[in-house]
Parts: sequence; C-alpha cells; structure tokens
Amino acid sequence: MAHCPLIFAAFVMLGTSTLAQAQQPALPVSEIAPGVFVHDGQVAVIDTGGSVREGERLLAAIRARTDRPIRYVINTHGHPDHVFGNVAFVADGTVFVGHKNLPRALATRGQFYIDAFRRIMGDELIDPVRIVAPTLLVDGTLKLDLGSRTLLLRAWPTAHSDSDLTVLDEQTGTLFAGDLVFLTHVPVMDGSIRGYLAVIDELATLPAQRVVPGHGAVSAWPDALADERRYLQTLASDVRALVAGGKPITAAANNAAASERSRWQLFDDYNARNATAAFSEIEWE
Repeated sequence: MAHCPLIFAAFVMLGTSTLAQAQQPALPVSEIAPGVFVHDGQVAVIDTGGSVREGERLLAAIRARTDRPIRYVINTHGHPDHVFGNVAFVADGTVFVGHKNLPRALATRGQFYIDAFRRIMGDELIDPVRIVAPTLLVDGTLKLDLGSRTLLLRAWPTAHSDSDLTVLDEQTGTLFAGDLVFLTHVPVMDGSIRGYLAVIDELATLPAQRVVPGHGAVSAWPDALADERRYLQTLASDVRALVAGGKPITAAANNAAASERSRWQLFDDYNARNATAAFSEIEWE
C-alpha cells in the first residue's frame, strides 16, 4: 500500500513527501477496497466534514497511514457537512477540486451556511470555518491520473444541488456519489426533482461495483439507487396529482410522498421541504 496512491472518503489523494503530523486524534476509518478508506461519522461524511475539527481528525487518520503530501481535495457539492472541514487541508501543493458551479454556490450561500451552523453547533466549532472554493473546476468530465490509479470526475446537471460531482475510482470500481445517493436518510432536494430523477437513471449506467453515498452505508451498485428512485418517483407523482387537482402548495407539504414516511429516517424533517420545492417546479410544467 505504501507504493500506491491512496483515496480517503474525503477524496484526498496522497502523493510522495512529508507533512507534519496533525495533532487531532484520528477518526476511525475502514478500507472498503484496496487503497480506498471511508470514515462513517454521525453524519456519513464523504468530503472534509461539517467542521474544521472533523477535518483535522480526518487528516490525522490519513497521517496515521501515510506521510505523503495531499494532492487533491475534491468536494462533491457545496453543502456545509461536506465542505466545512476544507480549511484543515489547506497547504502548499494541495488543489481543491469541484463542479464548475461550486465557486458561485459557495460565494452565494457560504456565509448563510456558516451563520446557520453557528446557531446549531456553536461558536467553538464554527469560528475556525472558512469557505475554501475549488480552483480546479470540472465541466463535463475530468480524469486525475495518480500514476497507478485514475479517478474519473463527472459534473452533473442540477439534481440534488446545482454543483453535484461524482468520483469513480476506476481501479476498484468504487463510486463516490456525494448526495446524489442517499440510503436510510430521506433524500434531500436542493435542486430539481426532474433533474434528480434524470441523473439517477444516468448514474445507474456507471461501471461501479460499490458506492459510497453521501448519507448511508457503502453499498452494492447500482442496487443502492432503488429506494431513492422510488421515493423521488413517488414524490413527483403525488405532486403532479395535487397540481392537476388544483390543490395548494400546502397540500403537497402535508401529503406528498406520505406513503414513504416509514421507510426513511428524518422524513418529517425534510419531506415537506422537498415537496414544496417539487410543487414549485412541477406546477410550471
């Protein structure tokens, strides 16, 4: 393993020379495929985490396995639980990579996210957070050649968000899907219901063996899409029926996808928001 590039669930690619050991205790990580490591936290973290402290602990986990410099940090989209640990990885030679829309998304919403998370998590965790935007942008696809390992990055149309990016480790068939894939945690839609469904169909054609979802356990591919596809199809169908029946948007918030409630964690926290967003989109079809 010491002679081959490593991938952690923070999408950190490790190179060849030495950096100082991080002083935070290491996060527990598991090797899901040769050279591919995942940390499952209280929220299933696949980028750099929801705080600088979490990013530092992930860095400590990396340093426990290699002293080679970090070449890339790839953010799958701009939501706080995926990017707030970025500052822990800022160093000479580290390139931050993201969807072509991600710098704009972070510039537009970054301060709002910081303020919102401060109210939830407190000053101690959020004071160190800084918005770190990518400088290597993906428009379409981009291959990162790490020598003995190639990563295929793909920027997607608006779906979960307007800056969704996936990473396919071609050597092991491991797909890092970001929040384009939810398992157990009800899907969250901050983009387009029609776009999400279209992207899922195209995602399913990717030649992966396993997926690391944005939220949920590492799972076989493409079977992992089944529950999410059913939820989104049900949501869209219910909303279309309400729109056709002349019902108000409040009816969507209260009733759309209600049949899915028992199948998902945090359903009541997110479904009403998903339903009103879907209603606002579908009523103009």
